[in-house]
Amino acid sequence: MNKKKMSKSIKVYIRREKARIRKTVLSLKKQKELINELYKKCEPRREISIKNNRGGNSI
Repeated sequence: MNKKKMSKSIKVYIRREKARIRKTVLSLKKQKELINELYKKCEPRREISIKNNRGGNSI
């Protein structure tokens, strides 16, 4: 499976945001939640194939 890589600027942004989250949020559970949300927000957009009602080719 080919995985799309994030650009260098996105990686730097994520690294800095993770550091900010770890400094400001004391609860480990809340830290993990915020970091997961950060990754969801920054992950590369994937094309979603939509099939027609007859089960034919995707558009």
